[in-house]
Amino acid sequence: MRGKIVKGIAGFYYVHVEDCGIYECKAKGLFRNQGRKPLVGDDVTIDILSEQEHTGRIAELLPRKNELLRPAVANADQVLIIFAAASPEPNLNLLDRFLVSMEHQRVPVMICINKIDLNRAQAECLLQVYADKAGYPVLFTSIVEQTGIEAVRGRLRGHTTVLAGPSGVGKSSMLNTLVPTANMDTGEVSRKIGRGRHTTRHSEIFYVEKDTYLLDTPGFSSLLLDGIEAEELRFAFPEFREYEGNCRYHGCAHLNEPDCRVKEAVQKNTIAACRYENYKVFYEELKNKKRY
Repeated sequence: MRGKIVKGIAGFYYVHVEDCGIYECKAKGLFRNQGRKPLVGDDVTIDILSEQEHTGRIAELLPRKNELLRPAVANADQVLIIFAAASPEPNLNLLDRFLVSMEHQRVPVMICINKIDLNRAQAECLLQVYADKAGYPVLFTSIVEQTGIEAVRGRLRGHTTVLAGPSGVGKSSMLNTLVPTANMDTGEVSRKIGRGRHTTRHSEIFYVEKDTYLLDTPGFSSLLLDGIEAEELRFAFPEFREYEGNCRYHGCAHLNEPDCRVKEAVQKNTIAACRYENYKVFYEELKNKKRY
């Protein structure tokens, strides 16, 4: 029987099988011996141990489309990163860190600006920075006003989407709006593992509709730029790409070099100054990182 791992805790993996529900499974020792660890998002085949108890054993890990490091999940088609227009104020340094990380891992990102009812002017400013100048898809939503939800739903259809964002931006409310059964599904798993109601401590996938999954991840307040070299950073800013190779110096880092097309674009406001300032901060951080 084929399914998808939707949650993993303390050596148990909860596998969703379409039209059959969730099975509590252990993994074969063979995987550990091979140095392979099942991840949330993995497609697997399972052997049923008890249909009555909905228990089984993971028999096979099917080939992965991709594997993300942060969050540690498999087979993600895209990421929906949620930030609020206000309450809390958007932390653009944190947002840019996340975008750089996803660009480095080559996973498409959509930006959802939630709580637009609190500050529509700020939402429009973010649209200019991230959609008009950086080229990211940007969606506006308000859970309170129930606006923009269908546009988000349409973007999710037919994909496995990672739902991410810092605490307090309305991520859980968005999940419950998009997947009304989320609390019920979580309750089923919670009863099996003896935990309380849903708080996002672990990555967890929710079945939305056929071929459509939403992967909830813990909220974050900081993010390290792992596995990226300072010299590679410029490739993680999509608005820089059209200028690559057009600066005076080959391999221009877009910092102190003369005749730099990226710096000219910043001066002309074609590239957002706030994005460029974060680029400089990240470059110095990566350059000065101790290597052991």
